Amino acid sequence: MKMILVLLLLALQPDTISEEISLTFEGEKISSIHRSEYALPPFGQSMIDHEKYSELEKKLEAAVFKMPTNATIDEHGHLVSEKMGYQLNKEKFKEAFYQSFYMKGTTSIDIPVKTIYPKVDSELLTSISSKKISQYITFFNSRNKERSHNIKLASDAINNYVVFPGETFSFNAAVGKRTVEKGYLPAPVIVRGELSEGVGGGICQVSSTLFNAVDRAGVKILERYSHSRRVPYVPPNRDATVSWYGPDFVFKNRHNQPLLIRSKVIGGQLIIVILSSDTFSDYKREVPSAPDTLPKEESIDKDNT
Repeated sequence: MKMILVLLLLALQPDTISEEISLTFEGEKISSIHRSEYALPPFGQSMIDHEKYSELEKKLEAAVFKMPTNATIDEHGHLVSEKMGYQLNKEKFKEAFYQSFYMKGTTSIDIPVKTIYPKVDSELLTSISSKKISQYITFFNSRNKERSHNIKLASDAINNYVVFPGETFSFNAAVGKRTVEKGYLPAPVIVRGELSEGVGGGICQVSSTLFNAVDRAGVKILERYSHSRRVPYVPPNRDATVSWYGPDFVFKNRHNQPLLIRSKVIGGQLIIVILSSDTFSDYKREVPSAPDTLPKEESIDKDNT
């Protein structure tokens, strides 16, 4: 009976919790809320609606989140420093929100964040870019603009990628889905043994060049598939076909030092270099070089594709 009376009294209390709570981030006001929005009826200021609080927390998570950026080496060989990322510090924000909710009058909360450190910082990148472990070069017809464009996009996607000891590298995961929205163009691809046209044609030259480069570096190949017909840019059985919904190229770094992938396109050459630290133990594996003549272009009858 006493509990029912208390609830009725709380329900009849005048609304005194409509004061504003300002939310600031990095010195700027990003939003404002009212206590009444987060009060649980009929309890008024005595209880917080946890469902609405969770919605607020999710919105703030998205608003303040910043992905960290790894240190990289630019096209001129200069070191580009890393950048820290941020995420909402849920524990500290909850504490600040509860304190502000039960206060009277207008107040503000400076949204607390946690620092997210990048995986690769300048110190690490400097140490693992000092020793060339292996290199592989393949050639292509730079006059084929669509295919050349796709090769450059995929090459950029794996450039500066660091594979840590014991870590697994997936080509599909690193490059992502090859779509028009990401800038990939229709170019010749091999489908079930036949040459046809599809978005992202040329990507397999990048995965095949990478396969030969890391194979020379002595990694453990976990997944690799050859094309259904011979490709002209690498020796027989030295290719690695990939497809977003099909084959992938996957390897594991079995060394005790990180491996740095440097990939670049110069004219009609795709050059992939594998680097590591000075303490990397020399590992020599013989891999046949790619043909140094331009592959013969094959025409496509678009009416039959």
